[in-house]
Amino acid sequence: MDTDNPAKALADTLEILTRREDLDPNAWIEFPEYGLRQYFLWKNPQTGASIAILEFDKGGRIPVKHHHASNQFMYCLEGDYEYTEVGLRLTPGTFYMNPKDHPHGPTLAHEKSVLIEIYDGPHYYEKPVFHTDETIGGFLAGQQSGG
Repeated sequence: MDTDNPAKALADTLEILTRREDLDPNAWIEFPEYGLRQYFLWKNPQTGASIAILEFDKGGRIPVKHHHASNQFMYCLEGDYEYTEVGLRLTPGTFYMNPKDHPHGPTLAHEKSVLIEIYDGPHYYEKPVFHTDETIGGFLAGQQSGG
């Protein structure tokens, strides 16, 4: 491993290293009507698994109760993000796990909120109302290239 040249070292491995300053401003997926944007740090096209940054503006939301086709994990980096039906709030340093097929939502960001979101498989069975054909991007069950 070439410790004097980190870029070359990464080129010689399967590991990924992404720095905040390396995020492509054009790669964010915008959901302006919901006060949300999403940036995928990693996707597995064979399984639908992914890791993303979610940024909610104050007042940003997911408007409906919904469920996922895989387990969902979230870690709050900043803000105050609430699952309003049950009063569960994610604040900095909190971890949230929602099991596959468990209905949850709607949500509301009481202030600007930044979350890391992880799925261990495809996100949805059917496209939810807050997604478009463009934003769903291969995250429906059955759209994965490996089966």
